[in-house]
Amino acid sequence: MADEATNRGAFLIQHHYCTTMDAPITARVCRALATAITRDSAAGRRVLGWPGEPTVDALPLRLVGGLHALHRAGADAGLTRVFRGEVVDEGEVAAILAQVLVAHDAALLPWLDGPPQTNEPGRSAALMMGLLQVARRFGQPIELLEIGSSAGLNLLIDRYRFDLGGTIVGPDASPVTIRPEWRGAAPAPEAVRFASVRGVDINPIDVRDPAAAQRLIAYSWVDVPERAARLEAAFAMFAADPPRLDAGDAAAWIEERLAEPQPRGVTRVLMHSVVWQYLGPERQARIRAAMLAAAQEADDERPLAWVRMEPNKQSAVQEVWVQAWPGAATPVRVAQTHAHGTWVAPTDPAETPSGGDFVEGGEGYWANEATRRLAGA
Repeated sequence: MADEATNRGAFLIQHHYCTTMDAPITARVCRALATAITRDSAAGRRVLGWPGEPTVDALPLRLVGGLHALHRAGADAGLTRVFRGEVVDEGEVAAILAQVLVAHDAALLPWLDGPPQTNEPGRSAALMMGLLQVARRFGQPIELLEIGSSAGLNLLIDRYRFDLGGTIVGPDASPVTIRPEWRGAAPAPEAVRFASVRGVDINPIDVRDPAAAQRLIAYSWVDVPERAARLEAAFAMFAADPPRLDAGDAAAWIEERLAEPQPRGVTRVLMHSVVWQYLGPERQARIRAAMLAAAQEADDERPLAWVRMEPNKQSAVQEVWVQAWPGAATPVRVAQTHAHGTWVAPTDPAETPSGGDFVEGGEGYWANEATRRLAGA
């Protein structure tokens, strides 16, 4: 059971990650909350007495999401000054937040009930780097299977237009163009075709519900306003033609999908981003086993691939890895990226480091002990 010091320390850990990911306003809020939270509100008492592991439970992001929602609603002038970046003194920020936690206790308390669900279309650009690798190898349409789809916005990957350092992928007429900061050489042009796109989430968000859509925006960080604009454009795309998004357990779902007959001339691809650590060892093992079994049946007419964007626990950045069968299926790292896809840095697959083979047991986890020590938790 965590204690009050550990629960406060989780906000310092989140401050570190926000700083690393170029989100200074959100970082400032997290740092101030470490001291601003008191037992004068029900939300404060719940945070300080949190019984679970606060970083794993994303406790800081639950509360920050609620504060961001209050800011977006114009509920508190002082809070709005903080979220606009107009107040930078740490003590003044903490004083404002302490007042907000008491004054808006009833509105903030429900935000602690469940973990934040984020669905960032910007991640699709990094994932597309993996799909380009798959398309280049097999030259076939892709049957895309995504686990941990959240609201299903990355299931629109076949409809977004991407500008990857000057290389254009996707339909020119798309209402959403994703153009991350590109750190390196642009990928060689390659046609990425899709036979089908389908996803699953344990608790899908229906962005056609205005309240659910606004909640999703609240979990995006205020430091990058274009994220909110892109989310709203993606909501409209989803509402106009919803992709297939199932509710269910990721391991059971992928076992079922991999057991289905695979059409000849179609490459089956498992894709996911920033979800692996939340699955737990049992589900991870089942998914590895299902992929390994399917890999034994893969051939040139019915290939199999695994594209994943997951955290590197040492560098605190996301990495895009690809494995593909038939063959030895040595995993290759094709890119590093910001957690929200703000920037993408291609990497040379020939210089892939060890430790990326999920089938054989490698895995990433972002809340590591080095970061805890750095944050003073």
